[in-house]
Amino acid sequence: MATCDVCGNEYDKVFEITHQNSTGVFDSFECAIAGMAPQCAHCGTKIIGHGVEDAEQIYCCANCARKAGQSQATDRVS
Repeated sequence: MATCDVCGNEYDKVFEITHQNSTGVFDSFECAIAGMAPQCAHCGTKIIGHGVEDAEQIYCCANCARKAGQSQATDRVS
């Protein structure tokens, strides 16, 4: 039995995710998101989709990117 890094639940079906130099053990996708998903640089929400990126930051949506000063950010492809 292994233990989830986020909630501490002991579970026989945990899974491991590795991204860059970080590895986590989780018992659910919910815990994996809480433990590893990036946060919006403006509002802090966990980003579970593509998000909107500039050279240095990631945002949950174009609205947050614009509020953070990225005036050209858009959610739509023209």
